[in-house]
Amino acid sequence: MKKLCIIFLLVCLSTAQPPNDCDPNWHSLETDESARLECGEAFKNQCICRRTCYENRHQYVVNCTDSKFRSTDPLAHLPNETQVLIFTGNYLEELPWNVFGTLDSFPELRVIDMSNNKIREIRGKTYHHVQRVERLILDFNELSLDPDRSHPRVFSNFVSLLELHLTDAFEDARPDRPRDLAATLHDIFVNSNLKRLMKLHLEQNEISEFRDPNVFCDLPKILDLYLGDNALTALHFNISCLPSLRFLDLQRNKFTKILEQDLHAMDAIVEHNKNIAVDLTGNPLECSCKLNPFIKWMSQTKVFIRNKDNLKCYEGKTAHPIHEVKSCKVKLFSSASHGATILLFFLSLVLIGLVCALIYVQRTKLQKKIEPILDSVNKRVRYTSIATGEAREEV
Repeated sequence: MKKLCIIFLLVCLSTAQPPNDCDPNWHSLETDESARLECGEAFKNQCICRRTCYENRHQYVVNCTDSKFRSTDPLAHLPNETQVLIFTGNYLEELPWNVFGTLDSFPELRVIDMSNNKIREIRGKTYHHVQRVERLILDFNELSLDPDRSHPRVFSNFVSLLELHLTDAFEDARPDRPRDLAATLHDIFVNSNLKRLMKLHLEQNEISEFRDPNVFCDLPKILDLYLGDNALTALHFNISCLPSLRFLDLQRNKFTKILEQDLHAMDAIVEHNKNIAVDLTGNPLECSCKLNPFIKWMSQTKVFIRNKDNLKCYEGKTAHPIHEVKSCKVKLFSSASHGATILLFFLSLVLIGLVCALIYVQRTKLQKKIEPILDSVNKRVRYTSIATGEAREEV
């Protein structure tokens, strides 16, 4: 009887559910070997499937890190209780349709991490049965910007998505193909219906500008927008359509100054969200008069400047604490006056052209009026010449 009680107790301990919060004193009785077997034959003993501590909660995690798979076939055989899928470090150039199979399953799946898989193309019907997924990570892939390999509805089934991670996710620029990432992203955002998305990571994507200023306007719930480690020199996009924005990451870009229109745009967001913050550290700001409006703005704005005390400006390669330049001479030909001068020049040309056209149209009438005047002048010249000649003969 005593042995039966002990066996029963061991069974209870082995099947007991862990607490919601990760308890360091709780340990799964599973070994790595048994966890591999639990995945099933489709995973070829390359993955670990078990309940474990993930982000401070015990969750059922399928971990296929550096498993060297060359197809997504195992994903159609995920354990039904999977909450977190880590499928990274594989060779998956093209993701086919229905990577999770055709059956409606995986009701608990919340996180999909498919980073660092060398993915170039994701078909429009790749992801089905992901209605409850809240985080999708596709960092460090090589997604093509070729229109023939881009599928605008690629994320259309992620109706509950809260976080989208696309750090260094796109192919590098090529001489034979201009890189218009903004157009690709806008098509995706418009067609994927990501109305609940709160966090978007786009770091390390060589972004220098967004040709479409409304690229993010179809993401009305965005709270955090990460654009660090790119090549932006200004915002180049509309943030007035993001009323919930609370953090804008612009670290380590190419800002040498901050345009006043960008400062006004950030101030306008404060009216909707009192807690907006921006991070501009690591930018090559120039120690010049052009930086003075930004310095003045920092002392007055309600926007929280993260790491404000770490901001630097540069004179050549020498870094200095950011400071206002006092000896600023007013330039007679600022960018605004230069533009006005060009406009005035073109208007003058137009006016001259109109005058010439008017003279040409009225040339007959003008000729009739001018001829008597010219004849009168000629007669006076002749009379004067004759009088002058007679006077010389008398002398």
